Amino acid sequence: MTNVNKEDLRAFVAEGFVALGLTKEDAGIFADALVFSELRFHPGQGQGVMRLRRYQQRIGNGEVNPRAGWSVVKEGPALAIVDAHNGIGTVAAAKAMRLAIDKAKANGIGTVIVRNSTHYGSSAVHACQALEHDCIGMAFTNAGPEMAPHGGREGVTGTNPWSIAAPSDKGFPVVLDIALTTAGKGMMKWHEREGKKMPLDWAITPEGHETDDPTAAMMGPLLPIGGHKGYGLAFMSDAMTGVLSGGGFGLTPYSDPQKLDVSHYFQAIDISWFMEPADYARRMGEFVDMAKSRARRPGVEEILVPGEQEARRVAAKSRNGVPLDDAVLADMRLLAEELGIKQELRELGPYTGDTL
Repeated sequence: MTNVNKEDLRAFVAEGFVALGLTKEDAGIFADALVFSELRFHPGQGQGVMRLRRYQQRIGNGEVNPRAGWSVVKEGPALAIVDAHNGIGTVAAAKAMRLAIDKAKANGIGTVIVRNSTHYGSSAVHACQALEHDCIGMAFTNAGPEMAPHGGREGVTGTNPWSIAAPSDKGFPVVLDIALTTAGKGMMKWHEREGKKMPLDWAITPEGHETDDPTAAMMGPLLPIGGHKGYGLAFMSDAMTGVLSGGGFGLTPYSDPQKLDVSHYFQAIDISWFMEPADYARRMGEFVDMAKSRARRPGVEEILVPGEQEARRVAAKSRNGVPLDDAVLADMRLLAEELGIKQELRELGPYTGDTL
């Protein structure tokens, strides 16, 4: 892996999306989201700047409309349904969360559900928007049917990731960001490339058998976190997104490549309705200290809270440069030639850390 300059990377991705047909504003929203994810997550999760190539393909194939627009179907003081018109899901999500925040600041809480959308990237991107406005943010989405129902061997719900973001006074926000499967296909591909076996609770073969072979598992469905509990959460996520919005759910999302039919849910809660935001942050800091002060199991050096590991990644990558897989970096330079991107990606040296 090679470290590259963060500002170069953001400008490169934004220029690339303009070349793919997005407006300058929407390209900036999408670039910010992908760099946010690149800073926070393991590259095997596939939520970072490597998505630029995927969107070149999706836009070129007509799967996503880069100039789709965005419209409110129905609206009340604290609620709204939005139609994304098969546009860029990440952009539609950012605008929907902005609307939820506006409603929360006026009414204490705001909820916006989006239908007829596409892949919206990392849930944390959207939940964390609320933090800038002294709100707690929540974002979740449905997706293609990759998760098997409990006891089944065919997919029926998506990974249906959730994020909840809350401020604290510890120097980082507390951010839960999880898929409702134990892992995604991206991490399986990472293990496959590295020649590593995967845990038995990640996926099953098409015949329904456990396997630690990522190559064999790629053909079968993913497994939920916590068995029937994760499946139940994923099922109800579809109920709160696609079913409630009048959009796609279950087997529908991604079934038609010309209409991906993904649905999202966003909520913002204005902390100041309950107390002073500084008091909330202090109380959350106390909660963090409680968790970290508990006795540790043998061999455990430190207890972490949700979002703490990611905050450390962001700090390190912002300080030292953003590490990109060399194959991804080479492909981005190829994309620059294909799309006419002028922004250079300055290399800051090889990545030498032990873990991401």
